[in-house]
Amino acid sequence: MAKKTKAAAAVTAGPAGSPRMLDHYINTVRPALATEFKRTNPHAIPKLEKIVVNMGVGVAVTEKKYLEEALSAMAQVTGQKPIATLSKVAVSGFKLRENLPIGCKVTLRGRRMYEFLDRLVSVALPRVRDFRGLSSTAFDGHGNYSLGLSEQMVFPEINPDKYTRPQGMNITLVTSARSDDEARAFLRAMGVPLKKDDEDGGAAA
Repeated sequence: MAKKTKAAAAVTAGPAGSPRMLDHYINTVRPALATEFKRTNPHAIPKLEKIVVNMGVGVAVTEKKYLEEALSAMAQVTGQKPIATLSKVAVSGFKLRENLPIGCKVTLRGRRMYEFLDRLVSVALPRVRDFRGLSSTAFDGHGNYSLGLSEQMVFPEINPDKYTRPQGMNITLVTSARSDDEARAFLRAMGVPLKKDDEDGGAAA
């Protein structure tokens, strides 16, 4: 296993205490958003509800070992055991049968959710080649944000000697925000590096 960087160690250090990103939300982000949105009820302030991480492994139709590698990599990246996702329809041209494992996903909540977000923002995204910020428009109309990474190697937990095949992933940040604008303000306050609207130009990787 490759050695973790100092930054990675800092954001994943031990189970003691609450996650750094949760402390940041409670002590800094929530009071600031309460003032910005003029709300006194803390439950009305946007918050992160869950993070869903997906890997599509289409090549698993013919090479099952790649799905096993994806499951292992996702477990290391998220700290939680993933589940395999199954095909919903059969496509004969791609040798795809119904209910065939072709990917994996994890749904993170609580401590693991905040720790993953911290590693994503503080360690993984800065390791993306030529990274200039995330799209500020990739919301779904309900305050949820999705981004894509072209390979799992940006997470320092991944040993490049063990996982030689690049595997992309999709990450969805599900928030309680009432609108995309509220979610955008919330994510920026949490340190998610969204581009300014006039600078937006695409995905992270």
